[in-house]
Amino acid sequence: MNDNKPLTLLEISEAADKRLSLISKEFRNGFEFVKNYPRSVTFFGSARTKEGEPYYEKAGNLAGRIVRELHYSVMTGGGPGIMEAANKGAFGAGGNSLGLTIDLPHEQMDNQYLTDKEDFHYFFSRKVCLAFSAEAYIFFPGGFGTLDEFLEILTLVQTGKIPKAPIIMVGSDFWTPLEEIFRKGLLENQMIEEKDLSLYPITDNEDLILKLIKEAPVRFGIKYNENSEKSTKDKSPKIGHEPLGGLFKKFF
Repeated sequence: MNDNKPLTLLEISEAADKRLSLISKEFRNGFEFVKNYPRSVTFFGSARTKEGEPYYEKAGNLAGRIVRELHYSVMTGGGPGIMEAANKGAFGAGGNSLGLTIDLPHEQMDNQYLTDKEDFHYFFSRKVCLAFSAEAYIFFPGGFGTLDEFLEILTLVQTGKIPKAPIIMVGSDFWTPLEEIFRKGLLENQMIEEKDLSLYPITDNEDLILKLIKEAPVRFGIKYNENSEKSTKDKSPKIGHEPLGGLFKKFF
């Protein structure tokens, strides 16, 4: 007997309400968590990098220096790999070692070097909070998740949706070929401008990285601009504000 019956419109609407409630809660709790730690740097990178590998050791050393020399908090996704390395470095230096962790069925386990953390169910709300109010973003080599986070933050800065902040790419051998794709595939076809390539310095020089972070303005969050949404709201069709309100109006 097949129990996979199609959902009714009411069941769809109730499920949407529950999800919206959880999403709202995650954003609210995430923003409150981040607000408690002004002056932070967010690390991104592969969850598969192992202790003892060069990028793992470099991430740990860099995070430790950020804590000791700049007195900034270090924030990561709270998992293994580069995230663990950065948290380990910050923890060992006696600083705030923070994790915005994600609930995954088979992969991520929280690393043991977190002094505080906030749990998330949805990737997108977690990603927003990882970007929220950080003074700098440091990207180590990684896979699809790292590339997704890099390109989203790069796009937000390029389009002015968030204030400009250092987007620092550590691992010249890894990131330079990607920049060549940007130059040959995007710049030569006039899909980006030359100045866009200056939004993300590629460097392995830790002294330069610390200098870029130190010179970046402290953001204290992203100011909400009601006017930025006003024009969108004015153009939206007034067919109902509850989830699937238009469908209920149409059928009932």
